[in-house]
Amino acid sequence: MLAARGATIIDADDLARDAVMKGSPALDAIVQRWGDGVLDKDGNLDRAALRHVVFDNQEDLDALNEIVHPEVLRRRSEEIASARARGDKVVVCVIPLLFERHLADEFDSIVLVDAPRSDRLDRIVRDRGIDEAEAMKMIASQMPSDLKRARADYVIENSGSLDDLEEEVNRVWDAIVGDGVSSLDTATAP
Repeated sequence: MLAARGATIIDADDLARDAVMKGSPALDAIVQRWGDGVLDKDGNLDRAALRHVVFDNQEDLDALNEIVHPEVLRRRSEEIASARARGDKVVVCVIPLLFERHLADEFDSIVLVDAPRSDRLDRIVRDRGIDEAEAMKMIASQMPSDLKRARADYVIENSGSLDDLEEEVNRVWDAIVGDGVSSLDTATAP
């Protein structure tokens, strides 16, 4: 919805997927740490297998983040620089672990897209095909929603219909663009 309004979107999950492509140094480091059991039959990262490992052990999750996040940061910086060079007015960086990775100070504005925990759980299970126990571990690994809300500049409520979400996005977009900014880097923490 923000892209439809003219924002450039840089999604950390997309960057993370690119960072661990077959043949990448990050994938090599992952295999070195956790073995070939985290690869599919074609030698690509098997995300489900890796999730089983890292979400059961905070040390493993931290190690994975230390492998992947520097490359994600590098790629995000390149994309932001490209957007600035083009003169893009609003750049939205979607960063699920924005607060957990202590990145909030890098952005002009923080927009939190939030929904009740039960809705988030249902969506992870439904949309990603992840079983409920794993989805609960994923949610538990993130900062609690109320703490994120306290740190966000804007909150988009995502617990109603698509029309309701559209109204929320309009409200926040008008507030951001209405501030008369000449350029803005905004992080969205889902």
